[in-house]
Amino acid sequence: MCEWKGAAVYFTIAVGDHQAEQAAWAYPQPTEAFQSIANYIAVYPSRMEACYVDDERVQSQPGDFYGGWITSDIVGPFKGDPGTWGW
Repeated sequence: MCEWKGAAVYFTIAVGDHQAEQAAWAYPQPTEAFQSIANYIAVYPSRMEACYVDDERVQSQPGDFYGGWITSDIVGPFKGDPGTWGW
């Protein structure tokens, strides 16, 4: 549940014999302000063997609360490390 977007649904991703539980999520009926993201699926890169943007392997955002995909084009600091909860 997100206080801004509403109720999320979670998905298990299965590839061959490998399964990643609750590794992706979506908002099928987000709040009015977030209707544009309805039914898009987001993936936690930390729960995958690897995720890429173009040819660059992404780094997952620390803490796993946020599903952030960090590439060399994105400059931190990044929320998720210990001590960053309040910002």
